[in-house]
Amino acid sequence: MSTTRQQILVLQLSDPDLDSRTVAWSFYDGAKSADELQMQTGDSNEPPYASVLAAMRDGWKVIQFPQLPYLVREHEHDVGHLPYEYVLERMVGINE
Repeated sequence: MSTTRQQILVLQLSDPDLDSRTVAWSFYDGAKSADELQMQTGDSNEPPYASVLAAMRDGWKVIQFPQLPYLVREHEHDVGHLPYEYVLERMVGINE
């Protein structure tokens, strides 16, 4: 019997352009069994995709766009979370 399961890829980009460089990422794999590692952080030297557009070309679907940050005058250089986070998904088949 074949079923489909969801995989989620979170890509943080250097700016809001879908073709800009990936600077951080994480991957959640709902297709793996409960005994296997479900989440992978972006701690390797190379991201899985150079950009959101590259992931889309490989079959990933964008399910969430970031809200553009609201910058307050004289606080433009404050640090915080990475503002350009895109969430992508794809469905993969598994055999049960």
